[in-house]
Parts: sequence; C-alpha cells; structure tokens
Amino acid sequence: MNKLLLAAFAVATAVQAADHEVVQKDRNFSQMEITVKPGDTVSFKNADDVTHNVFSMSPGMEFDLRRQAPGASSTVPFPKEGTAEVRCSIHPKMKLIVTVKK
Repeated sequence: MNKLLLAAFAVATAVQAADHEVVQKDRNFSQMEITVKPGDTVSFKNADDVTHNVFSMSPGMEFDLRRQAPGASSTVPFPKEGTAEVRCSIHPKMKLIVTVKK
C-alpha cells in the first residue's frame, strides 16, 4: 500500500510541474520577470540570429547554458524557492529575474 501512495504522490507532483518558455529575440529576453513554482522548468529558446550564453550566478540558483546557437532550446529546472538573476554573457543588457515561490 505504501508503494501505491508513493506512486500516486510522484504522479501528482509531476502533473503539477510546468514548463515555461522564455524566448531570446532581438538580443532581449521575451520578458523581464517570470514567477514559477518549485519543480517547474524554464525553457530558453534562442529565436535570434545570434548566439547567446544564458547563465545565472545567483547563490543556490546557478546554471550556465554555455553557447546557445540560433534555433537552440535548453531547459533549466528550478527545484526550490529563490530568485535567479539571469543574464547573457555575450549581450550584457539582457536581464531576466526568475522568482521561484509556492
């Protein structure tokens, strides 16, 4: 019975998680701020004609997608609450705030 409850919880948790898309176009993010829930993911899609390098150095929210060619898409999980300042190392004016909260 415990295995059944655990499986039901896992399915319920997976159903609640969502994927949010942020598009990179004209050397900008499609939005300046986004709020997601713990467990959600954010897909960064490069719809630009130039390469981007999306990253965050916010404590506990660090990631680096490295060079992302035009047309590429990469997904970043956000498993816990916090705030990530997301930037592009190639285009310094690009900035996005990802807030993760319940």
